[in-house]
Amino acid sequence: MLFSIFFSKDLLVLDGLSYIQMIDLYWTVIPVLLVHFFGSHPDAEYNSWRSTVVVVLTWVWAIRLTHNYFRREKWQWGAREDWRFADMAQQHGQNWWWVSFFGVYLIQQVFLFGVCLPLYFVHSVNKPLNIWDVTALVVCVCGIVYAYFADTQLHAFVSKNEKLKEEGKAMVPNLEEGLWYYSRHPNYFGEQLWWWGLAIFGWNLGGRWVFVGALINTLCLAYVTTLVEKRMLKQEYRVDAYKMYQETTSVWVPWFKSSPKLLPKEKDS
Repeated sequence: MLFSIFFSKDLLVLDGLSYIQMIDLYWTVIPVLLVHFFGSHPDAEYNSWRSTVVVVLTWVWAIRLTHNYFRREKWQWGAREDWRFADMAQQHGQNWWWVSFFGVYLIQQVFLFGVCLPLYFVHSVNKPLNIWDVTALVVCVCGIVYAYFADTQLHAFVSKNEKLKEEGKAMVPNLEEGLWYYSRHPNYFGEQLWWWGLAIFGWNLGGRWVFVGALINTLCLAYVTTLVEKRMLKQEYRVDAYKMYQETTSVWVPWFKSSPKLLPKEKDS
């Protein structure tokens, strides 16, 4: 089925339930399958406590991400296309079917392989637990919890604005409460914490290159961040407010507000 989706231009561009709209769910399923595959392999060798912790963490992370996907999509599966893919499809036109295959779908398999490498090391090395396992556990849990609350606050904000729009009232330009007061993208920050925490598990077991996957994921999120912010600045009702938000609020890492830059007229006065 996946091959028919990959190589069919009609499915990639037109089908409402195509792979292009289910990539988020794909990301939540593969790590869970991989952690069980590595753990159940005949040649697997691991510390049972570490394995149990990592398996549980992977399941909790996947459930959180899946729940957020369905909540965001109003509990429907593949009901709408991600605006980023829609923009790229419009940009590349007739070439989108092959550009998407190599530049979106195929490359994501590489990303998944990279970020899931720690799951392999966890089930390849039998080493007693140490302080780095505790550190990795704390980072992973903080990432999952932080991303959950950030996404929940975002969902409440979006739902409120949708209701205001239906009632013909002015929408609120920005979400600047809760975690979003200290960071413009706290959900991305939480997601990065999860992958870096997972990488610590692998590094502790001798996986010297496991941080590469987390780094690539961070670079991808950096690119996505620029796309999101450009889109925000295209919406007239929030342009000025969002520019101010950019000046005063940290991009990812939670931090205190900074003072906005003064305009020339304000400096003179």
